[in-house]
Amino acid sequence: MTRERPITEERANRAGAGALAPLRGLAATLAAALVLAPLAGPAFAQDASPSATDPSAAPAEGAEASARARPRPTGIETASPLRGGLISSGLGASNSASSTSGTSGAGSFGPRAPASTGDAPAPSADSSDDSVSRLPRFRTAPGITGGATVNGARPSLLRQRAAPPRRLGSATKQITQARVQQTTTDLRLSPVIQSPVSGVPLPSTFVRLGLVNPANVLGLGLGLGTIVQGSLRPIDPAYAPLGYRLGAFTLLPAFTQSIGYDTNPNQTVARSAQPSLVLRSEGELAVRSDWSQAEFTGEMRGSYLEYPDNPDASRPNAVGVSRLRIDANRDTRIDVETRFLLDSQRAGSPDLNAATASRPLFASYGASVGVQENFNRLQLSLRGSIDRQVFEDARLSNGTVIRQSDRDANQYGVRLRAGYEVSPMFTPFVETLIDTRVYDTQVDQYGLRRDSDGIAFSAGASIELNRALTAEVSAGMQHRSYVDRTLRPIDAPLVSAALIWTVSPLTTVRFNQQTGVIETAVPGSSGAFTDVATLEVQHDLFRNLSINVGATYLANTYEGVAIRERGYSAFARLDYRFNRWLTFRGSYLWSTLTSSSANASYEGHAVLLGVRVNP
Repeated sequence: MTRERPITEERANRAGAGALAPLRGLAATLAAALVLAPLAGPAFAQDASPSATDPSAAPAEGAEASARARPRPTGIETASPLRGGLISSGLGASNSASSTSGTSGAGSFGPRAPASTGDAPAPSADSSDDSVSRLPRFRTAPGITGGATVNGARPSLLRQRAAPPRRLGSATKQITQARVQQTTTDLRLSPVIQSPVSGVPLPSTFVRLGLVNPANVLGLGLGLGTIVQGSLRPIDPAYAPLGYRLGAFTLLPAFTQSIGYDTNPNQTVARSAQPSLVLRSEGELAVRSDWSQAEFTGEMRGSYLEYPDNPDASRPNAVGVSRLRIDANRDTRIDVETRFLLDSQRAGSPDLNAATASRPLFASYGASVGVQENFNRLQLSLRGSIDRQVFEDARLSNGTVIRQSDRDANQYGVRLRAGYEVSPMFTPFVETLIDTRVYDTQVDQYGLRRDSDGIAFSAGASIELNRALTAEVSAGMQHRSYVDRTLRPIDAPLVSAALIWTVSPLTTVRFNQQTGVIETAVPGSSGAFTDVATLEVQHDLFRNLSINVGATYLANTYEGVAIRERGYSAFARLDYRFNRWLTFRGSYLWSTLTSSSANASYEGHAVLLGVRVNP
């Protein structure tokens, strides 16, 4: 519809005066028209002229023309041809009639109440005509009165639409609940969670050094081996230890006291086995830094096994590693690593092969420094290392001392790696390793010069698939030649694999395999080729209850002599955390070793129950 000009009082008077003369005789007809106006519908109620109220005659042609030419009433009081004087026409009068009829004016969309005058009273709502009650009723928006003008202008039809029905509820109820009922965590109470193993796990000392016989790896399930085994999965934040803040470092100490039973604590042949009660005390310390552009991590563990029924089998064990990463710039990284190992030799070892009164100790320690430079996607790294091993002299039951100082040696090595990042998930690389081993004594007790040089080539790739699978796998060949011509060179495959697979949020699998050439003191043998593989699965039954199961495979082949060793072990460990600082731990281990050397095979079972405290 088009907006019409507002009707002023002067124009209304002229229009009323022009229509008054020809319509004076039609008063009765106009009165009847006013009575029937509510039944005429929206169009008739809006377009009907107030002069057509004579009940005795129809409106004249001049009146109809004058009514069409005249603008529609707008709710203001205009001159009426009726004798009653003024009449409130249009929608302005409908508001006064709505209180008695129960309806409100709705402009052109509903019936209007008739004008209330003295000569023609308005009909009530209880009229006998039921058609009025069936007409639609609408509510006018607050502040808008029917068809009244606002600031002299006629309101548009959009403003005269009925108000929408009331909505149930509040539109901001859900958002308010999400904002108000959300829990807030105090950062001062947030626990320090131990880092889960990701990528390549902590290094295996015996394979990395290539100096020490890894037979003790079969006892890693009870923490008796030579490998630092971190947790596969992070501890639940509700049960993770808080640790102690010392400047920019976080210290996570732990102490474990266990009691159990071991069927073969000395790891000897079955006829010489002496079962005993076992008491195990262990202390741990983990260190983490909180630096912005560098990182320092360290983990060390020391334990002592006491066998009251077999004192000769009592022994200490310690292992640790620390790493420092310095980010010199965006493309240059410096890595520093230190490591140490303290363990004991079993009496049936081919290198010792004597009925010693106690288990002699040996230690291995070293460090490495490396630099990695990134040229866009090309990665080049150079690492140098130095390691040393020392052995304690063995003492027999009759007091005789077996000298082992001729086994003390140093190893120096250089490792060069080049990789190309095809994608963030796949980086192939090639690697070259050159090392030399130098003994403190030029000739051992058997008259052999065991100094040697080695070189190895390998190729592999680093894989990371959506953080669910992280692996580094490589394979190649290694060659070692000896100064003594009577010792044959060794050519052997070189395999290294480290895999972490997150099967589900509750289950994680870790697999390690490494090969290498280790030193030996067996007469006539230049060295031993060793292959070690471990598999471990961790599953969280509850937030505070987890179970670990695993297996280990060990193979040693001595070059130059007919000695072969095959070993297997399986373990299960259960951890139940009462709170942040107290954990119950139960462990079971089965291990066996079959050797072609005399008095070197063994089999044993061990059970430990203990309590772990994180102060």
